[in-house]
Amino acid sequence: MKAAVLHEVNQPLVIEDISLPKPGPREVLIRTAVAGLCHSDLHFMEGLYPHPLPAVLGHESAGVVEQVGSDVTYVKPGDHVVTCLSVFCGTCDNCTTGRTVLCTDTTVKMLPGVSNRMQWSKPEKLHQFLNLSSFAEQMLVHENAIVKIRKEMPLDLAALIGCGVITGYGAVVNTAKVTAGETVAVIGCGGVGMAAINGAQIAGAGRIIAIDTNPAKLQLATKLGATDIINPADGDVVKQVRDLTNGGVHHSFEVLGRKETAEQAFGMLASGGTATIVGMIPFGQKIELHGFDFLRERRIQGSSMGSNHFRVDMPRLVDFYLRGRLHLEDWISAKLKLSEINEGFANMKAGKTLRSVIVFDS
Repeated sequence: MKAAVLHEVNQPLVIEDISLPKPGPREVLIRTAVAGLCHSDLHFMEGLYPHPLPAVLGHESAGVVEQVGSDVTYVKPGDHVVTCLSVFCGTCDNCTTGRTVLCTDTTVKMLPGVSNRMQWSKPEKLHQFLNLSSFAEQMLVHENAIVKIRKEMPLDLAALIGCGVITGYGAVVNTAKVTAGETVAVIGCGGVGMAAINGAQIAGAGRIIAIDTNPAKLQLATKLGATDIINPADGDVVKQVRDLTNGGVHHSFEVLGRKETAEQAFGMLASGGTATIVGMIPFGQKIELHGFDFLRERRIQGSSMGSNHFRVDMPRLVDFYLRGRLHLEDWISAKLKLSEINEGFANMKAGKTLRSVIVFDS
């Protein structure tokens, strides 16, 4: 099969021929239909987060089950599935207390270059990425890394749910637990930010402020539920939010992964408010906050993959889409072939796209 391989950071992905064995116990072989290009992949491509190389990247995907290994009972060949990097065991302390996204049992996680057994003709070990490696025509994954979905759900849109949508929506609904009438600010209107805005609208937030420097993205944000828009080019973001809300918001969401915007997210909170950091701040980067602000019970917290329970959350998101409440068609900027993947990432880095997807039958 064909796969896009990262050999060195800050170098283009290379299309290579690789192979996978038949699935072993509790493993599922999936024919990849669609894989989204996520900014998280770009972080690893640029070396902002470490990972052993060479590796097949990609983690936002949907496909069709081709084969199942022994002991697999959850899916069968022909099932449509969405993948999720937060594979769970179901038995560790975090899983049994409802925090499956923080599973600590490494036996279900495919260790780089080991469990998925990807092979090629070169002497170097080829490493698997985030339990999935979806920039490939097939994936061999643990059965607890997938969720079945309704076949009437278009797979190109379903792929978005596997990372970008669940991350933004889940940060609002699961991590921050936004309630009806509360005020929300979202810093960054890329794919994850749009999911947070759409999620806040579904949750019933009373006021949703979208913050971005791209006018086109701000305009789309209003379609997805934003009640107000702010462009940082117009002046101090924190002041604009505080002026707009008469003192600050109940919830802010930082989805860009930058030091300055994380600090702004905390600074725009009302007393008792909570800032949720969704973006991947570069490894080793520290943020600075004013200690006095904590005296008014302001909080800052992280969110991992939207604190998801993905076998519950993703079917609900599919239902939201099919009922017209989740507006996924507006997010896809380009449908690409695997051979065009580097062009897709270049456009992402230039801010030209909201979400690009690789369609493997194109």
